[in-house]
Amino acid sequence: MQPLILLHGAIGSSSQLAGLAQKLSSNFDVHNLDLPGHGGRPMPAEFSIPFFAEYVKNYCDERGLENVLIFGYSMGGYVGMFLAKKHPQLVQKLATLATKFYWDETIAAKEVKMLQPEVIRQKLPDFAKTLEQRHASLNWEEVLAGTAAMLTAMGKDNVLKPGEYSEISQPCLIMLGDRDKMVGLDETFSVYNSIPNGQLAVMPSTKHPVENVNVETVAYLAGKFFKDF
Repeated sequence: MQPLILLHGAIGSSSQLAGLAQKLSSNFDVHNLDLPGHGGRPMPAEFSIPFFAEYVKNYCDERGLENVLIFGYSMGGYVGMFLAKKHPQLVQKLATLATKFYWDETIAAKEVKMLQPEVIRQKLPDFAKTLEQRHASLNWEEVLAGTAAMLTAMGKDNVLKPGEYSEISQPCLIMLGDRDKMVGLDETFSVYNSIPNGQLAVMPSTKHPVENVNVETVAYLAGKFFKDF
């Protein structure tokens, strides 16, 4: 079966995509990855899209995986896009969900503000416990700090410029929830419209958090795209 790499979002882990992995495993050789510094994996020297993309590239090289399919949620989709551009020979098709493609300093500062451990402990104690469990063996506060540094850097300099999406020749399925308050339809449509072999899917009654996503719908759309397009 063709290898399919699943990539989680920022401050996330592979556990959040376990349901999707299970549904796609009958048709694909699924590899549900924890990126460095997530899900208990050792903290890397840096958090960045290029670093995470190289990790995925090395993962595939070490296992002899070729012509891979990639599904990326949120940050994972950005990692997949960067990988598809930098290593086009590796990635055959790419599907993204709820990926924010446009960053500036104002947007980054807004997101970083939501990554303050002391605020999360006080106002969202259940979420703090979830992060502690999700990144067991790691200090979840360090995960947030690494993510905040990465977003700040992206706000100053996007690693993928708007004009570069037209250079991504692989078939891409760009998915977005119609109630996503983090990712705008305009920026999503702009990227979809720039990719030569792009498809766009807007999911109804769907917010940004992956826990709110209908796994059956995503599995159907992504599975059909990977098999048919």
